[in-house]
Amino acid sequence: MPDIITTKVAEGGRIVIPAKIREALDIEVGDSVSLKIKGNSLHVTTQKEALRRLRSLVRKHVPEGTSLVDELIRERREEAENE
Repeated sequence: MPDIITTKVAEGGRIVIPAKIREALDIEVGDSVSLKIKGNSLHVTTQKEALRRLRSLVRKHVPEGTSLVDELIRERREEAENE
């Protein structure tokens, strides 16, 4: 696949993402994507990729095997006991 693929902006500002790019990024019909302007460029990120990145960032600060849900429940119970 070439590094750059050219497409046109259609009526209503629509841009078609070519099939090869959708396949490479695992984008399916109905998937959500985020659009962000960086400088003079438009960056498209799938919600799947954004979630993967977020989980990776969290894992850097949370030890493996730690459940943040369990930690939150424990903290809430302690707070309730101290009231």
